[in-house]
Amino acid sequence: MPRELLALAFGFAALILAVRPGHAEGAPCGARALIIEQLGNRYQETRRAVGLASNNAVLEIFASEDSGSFTILVTMPDGRSCLVASGEHFQPLSDPLPTPGKGA
Repeated sequence: MPRELLALAFGFAALILAVRPGHAEGAPCGARALIIEQLGNRYQETRRAVGLASNNAVLEIFASEDSGSFTILVTMPDGRSCLVASGEHFQPLSDPLPTPGKGA
């Protein structure tokens, strides 16, 4: 179940980036270094995953194992970093995701 939730979170983030390339206008944005510092200081979140989105934006997931909080941060090619989503009950996985076409 947690595996599906993580895949679903990545899927939603990719969908947001693909459908709404101008999404950052409504999202809280700022300097990446400052946002990461605040995520660490306020929520004890550290980077847990990273990926390249469809428009060359870098998508990162930050999470805290202690509190279970998580944040999805997107950094655009122009350097703007925006908070896309946040939530609770983050659960890290140690097993690899299933290979596409080979079932779950």
